Amino acid sequence: MRTQVAIIGAGPSGLLLGQLLHNAGIDNVIIERQTGEYVLGRIRAGVLEQGMVDLLRQAGVSQRMDAEGLVHAGFELALDDRQVHIDLKGLTGGKTVMVYGQTEVTRDLMDAREAVGAQTHYSASNVQPHDMKTDTPYVTFDKEGESWRLDCDYIAGCDGFHGVARQSIPSDVLKIFERVYPFGWLGVLADTPPVNDELVYARHERGFALCSQRSASRSRYYLQVPAGEKVEDWSDQRFWDELKTRLPTALAERLVTGPSLEKSIAPLRSFVVEPMQYGRLFLLGDAAHIVPPTGAKGLNLAASDVSTLFTMLCKVYTEGRTDLLERYSEVCLRRIWKAERFSWWMTSMLHRFPDSDGFSQRITDSELAYFVDSEAGRTTIAENYVGLPYEAIE
Repeated sequence: MRTQVAIIGAGPSGLLLGQLLHNAGIDNVIIERQTGEYVLGRIRAGVLEQGMVDLLRQAGVSQRMDAEGLVHAGFELALDDRQVHIDLKGLTGGKTVMVYGQTEVTRDLMDAREAVGAQTHYSASNVQPHDMKTDTPYVTFDKEGESWRLDCDYIAGCDGFHGVARQSIPSDVLKIFERVYPFGWLGVLADTPPVNDELVYARHERGFALCSQRSASRSRYYLQVPAGEKVEDWSDQRFWDELKTRLPTALAERLVTGPSLEKSIAPLRSFVVEPMQYGRLFLLGDAAHIVPPTGAKGLNLAASDVSTLFTMLCKVYTEGRTDLLERYSEVCLRRIWKAERFSWWMTSMLHRFPDSDGFSQRITDSELAYFVDSEAGRTTIAENYVGLPYEAIE
């Protein structure tokens, strides 16, 4: 087999890159180690930056998102029993975010790829990129008892934190930056109406809480829990009781509870690898970086990686501008580190750290108060939340 771009990973970043390339007339093949059903079963983020919304529209897969997604012009900070509104639209010149689940984004991209007959190989094992530092890279994999070789011009590693793409780069080439947080998020999905029209980020002495949503009738809630906590120890009743405790009284009284559809605990970490390319292999999304979910940046950072690589590859195939590819890491990392900073800041401001002393807590209190009580501070939060602009590729 031969293609122009081999994409490892059929998550949203791989599928989005594939759709954009297909629309631009650039042939691509996606290789995924899991089944399609498994990929769709992942419960992930649901807040899309303006830039990702625009990218999905550019890819021609926005019809259902535009019909069913919930446009949010702001969000609430609940600081103990005080609520502060962050007016995203007013503070950023009209920018908003879209609440639309990652599962739905993935489904729309899968349907679009199937409709155009583009190749995706699911349930592929022993996936391995080769000769990335040459002009003739290729990917091998096994499927249904057969061994396959896919020759290509470039390889896009969109296969997540545990994927083979990053692991195929020699360890002495990579520099890893990481911070692991001493807590996780216990999440519950429930078919109950959201407690608030907009997302609520709650800071409380017992820990952080987030009230999110997937639709007008489906809610997603999170609680900060210590690292090592077991999901089996949290009954639905215990979860709802704790959530009510951490919300302002007015919100707690409006909370509608119900049986959980899904319950899980996600650890929190910040992670960046440099560089994000090795010869003709390029890392995108979680393969190269992880952010705490507090800033709603994980899926959106993957989208900006996709935008950068797609734009560069278009210039390669239409203008012969192979020189631009040497700047891939540099361009991506500028935006990634700004998003890492914002996610770290939101996490630090809104969570309770077990080793925090009185002085540190007072400093955190004062910094957060400065930002929320100042229009300039609220503007900084809003600009980062809706997403910093994508860098022009010239």
